[in-house]
Amino acid sequence: MRLLSRTLLVTSVLLTPLTAQAATASAAPGCTSSVPYVSGEGGYATYRIPATVVTPRGTVLAFAEGRRGGAGDSGDIDVVLRRSADGGCSWGPLTVVAAGDGDTRGNPAPVVDPRSGDVVLLTSYNSGDVTEAQIMRGEVTPEQSRRVFVQRGRDDGRRFTAPREITAQVKHPSWRWYATGPGHALALTRGPYAGRLVVPANHSASPPPGSPDTGREPRHYGAHALLSDDGGRTWRPGFVDDSYDGTDNANESTAAQLPDGDVYFSARDQHGTSVGHRLDTRSSDGGASLDRPYAVQPTLNDVPVVQGSVLQPPGRHAPLLFSGPSDPTARRAMAVWRSTDGGATFTRALTLSQQPAAYSDLVPLGRGTVGILYETGVRGTYETIEFRRIPAGEL
Repeated sequence: MRLLSRTLLVTSVLLTPLTAQAATASAAPGCTSSVPYVSGEGGYATYRIPATVVTPRGTVLAFAEGRRGGAGDSGDIDVVLRRSADGGCSWGPLTVVAAGDGDTRGNPAPVVDPRSGDVVLLTSYNSGDVTEAQIMRGEVTPEQSRRVFVQRGRDDGRRFTAPREITAQVKHPSWRWYATGPGHALALTRGPYAGRLVVPANHSASPPPGSPDTGREPRHYGAHALLSDDGGRTWRPGFVDDSYDGTDNANESTAAQLPDGDVYFSARDQHGTSVGHRLDTRSSDGGASLDRPYAVQPTLNDVPVVQGSVLQPPGRHAPLLFSGPSDPTARRAMAVWRSTDGGATFTRALTLSQQPAAYSDLVPLGRGTVGILYETGVRGTYETIEFRRIPAGEL
C-alpha cells in the first residue's frame, strides 16, 4: 500500500502555482461568466466536482478535482483551487490544496467558519489503485478505502494546512463507501445551533449477514451529516439515513439553512424504485436528526440522476434555490429552480443553456447576485467548469 500523500508530512501547505495558465479565463468587470477550469490545461486531463465559497473579504474560491489520467473517478486526483478577487470575473493561478500523489483526493466540501473566518475544507481519500465498486464490495483494506480529511485555509484562502484525518470520528466501521458533499458545506448562522458546521455526506453500508448482496447494489447507499461545534477542530456524526430498502437511495447531498432556522437537505436518488431523482428532508435540530425520512421531491422530477446544489441567499424574502441539469434523461441544460415555501415546492426560474452540464455549486455574491460554478461543455459534459453570475432579479 502507498503511504498517504507526502503532502501530509509537512505541517503546513503553501498553495503552489502550477502554471501561468491561470489567465485563460478572465472577463471584464461586471462580467456574466468566466471559465476557471478547462480540461486538458494545467497538467490535468479533466477537471470535475466543483465547489465554491466566498471568504469574509469577498474573494470567491473555486475548488475542483484535477484528474490527471482522464475523467474517471479513481486514480491520480488532486484537489485544486483558483481564487477570484472580482466576484468570479477573473481568476488567479491554479494551485494544489491536497495532492493525491498517485492516489485519489476529492469531493471538496468547503465552508467558512463564522467565528474565525477560516475556510474549513473537508475532502475524501482512497488509494488510486482501487475503484468505488471494489470499495463497495468490501474488497479493499481500510487503508485503501474511503477516508475523511479536514484542512484549514487562512490568509483569505491563500494558505491551507496539511490534510488531517478524521475518519475514526465520522465513519461507522460497517460503512464502505464514503463521500463528503460534494459542494459547499454549511455554517449555521441563527437559532440555538448558530456557529455549527454541517457537512452533508453519503456512505454505503455493508450488506447484513446472510444477504446475497455484494454491497455494490444502490440500495446500500445512504446520506448522513458531519457536525462540528468548535470550528472544525473536532467532528461527530449527525443524522444517518439508514433505510437501505431500495426505495429512496440518498446519495450525494447538499444543505441550506432556512429563514426559520431549520436545515433543508437535498440528495441525489441513486436509482431508487420510487418515481423521481431528487430526495429531500429537513432537520430542526441543526442536522443531528431528521424530522422525517428522505422522500421524493416531485417538483424536481426534471432533474436526472446527478449531484445538485441548494442555497438560501441572504434577505428576508429571498427564495431557496436549487441548481442542476433540467433534462430527466440526460446531463444537460443547467438550470436554477426557486422555492418560496421552504423547499416544499420548486419552480424553474432560469435555464442557463441547453449544452451538456452535470455537477454544480451555488454561492451568494451579495444581495444582488448569485454565482454558480458548474460542469459544462459544447460537445461533452466535462470540457470546462464555468462560473456564471446571475442577477437575483432573474431568480
